[in-house]
Amino acid sequence: MDAILERARELKQALTDFVFDAEGDLATALESYAAKQTSYFPNQDSQQSQRVVDAFLTEGRVGTHTPLDLFIASHPDLSQDDRTLLQSWQRAFTGLFAVDAILPDSFELTNWLTAKRYTVKPSEPKMWEEMQRSKLGEILLTRIAPVTPEYWLISGPHTRMGNLGKPKLAVAIGNFKQTYKSQLYGDAPELLEQAWQSVEKYYQDFLDFFGGDEVTLSGYQLGKKLAEFQKILSKKQLTEAGIDDSKSLSELVESAGIDAAELEAAAESLGADAKAVSQIMKRKEALNQMVTPQVDLPPELKKAEQVTVLAHPRWGQMFLPAYTQFKQLLEAEDWQSLSGVSRLVDRNLQDPAMNAFVWHRLAAQYPKQLEQVLRTALEHIDFSLDRDLDQLLQTHQKPLEPELPEIASVPLHLHELFQSAIAEVSKSKGKSKESQKTSKKGFQRNS
Repeated sequence: MDAILERARELKQALTDFVFDAEGDLATALESYAAKQTSYFPNQDSQQSQRVVDAFLTEGRVGTHTPLDLFIASHPDLSQDDRTLLQSWQRAFTGLFAVDAILPDSFELTNWLTAKRYTVKPSEPKMWEEMQRSKLGEILLTRIAPVTPEYWLISGPHTRMGNLGKPKLAVAIGNFKQTYKSQLYGDAPELLEQAWQSVEKYYQDFLDFFGGDEVTLSGYQLGKKLAEFQKILSKKQLTEAGIDDSKSLSELVESAGIDAAELEAAAESLGADAKAVSQIMKRKEALNQMVTPQVDLPPELKKAEQVTVLAHPRWGQMFLPAYTQFKQLLEAEDWQSLSGVSRLVDRNLQDPAMNAFVWHRLAAQYPKQLEQVLRTALEHIDFSLDRDLDQLLQTHQKPLEPELPEIASVPLHLHELFQSAIAEVSKSKGKSKESQKTSKKGFQRNS
């Protein structure tokens, strides 16, 4: 094993040097990849920069090839064992890991996003010394790559985040989902596929309930309709899980074969009702069971005069407070005489919910009008939708391809964590009400 590990270290260094020494298309691809990551990490430290480069080795693209592909192709003298090892690194991924065990020469880690376990070894002695300071249960952000079927290599720098309670761990996972979207289920393509399927299923449920993929209501009315929609989705999930929501607690306990005291204790600890806990316990063996998140109108839109919600089988669900106003602008014959055109365009370009799908939808419906409005608002008289729209969207950090939406289902263990975190925070808020009489500053949860 030591010989294989040492060879892996040598190949990793050679691959990294190959990328840094490259010129032409490969150098351009690295520059472009790093620039894109900078938009996610505007204040990069040296560790994050190293992690970006490490990810580029297998995620970067030069045409249809990865830098790893190019390295293998340019080194025909590599042995078959070397080629096999290098090619296995296409499975490398970034994850948020919990330290389960500290062994004499390795660590046992669990990827919190997928609940999969790994035996890992550091890529260099200095890293081993640093990682030995880790404690059981501590959370690590790092990237790992396979070496053998039994062992993985810590491929890049690691960030120790300490032992996190449930609320802080839930926040850390939420941050990971935002900043490492392509790595969300990096070691579990089956979970990723289920998540995408859930988005398509949600879209169909949305069509069935609302009668179309576009709905405009006041924030208050839309909130009520979404609550009704959520109730229907929840009932549907119970039915699909084999749970009869019309049954009493005692009937549920009897049919599930669960001790009533055990059920009540679980309900109290999770801050959930007995039926929800019963549902979870009945599916205890289905560790990869995916659960649809709660569907709610963002709090800042609940009092809005108008909100348009759009649904799509890949882009998910978008809440747009200025969509109707923008459509009215595009439909107006005398739009040049209207005030605030540039401000409205800028507002929509800055709104993350106004994604590439929405802009392309408007471009298909109002091609001439949108082009003219953008020419005026951007002071770009030659602006062309066909030539310039995608570049404009990318400049405003809008991906051209859909990323897994927030409405996508999540693994059961993550769902339970988030529910427990919310319950714990709520309980803490209740206990601190008395102390807040002398202090206006309290815990605030980011939405």
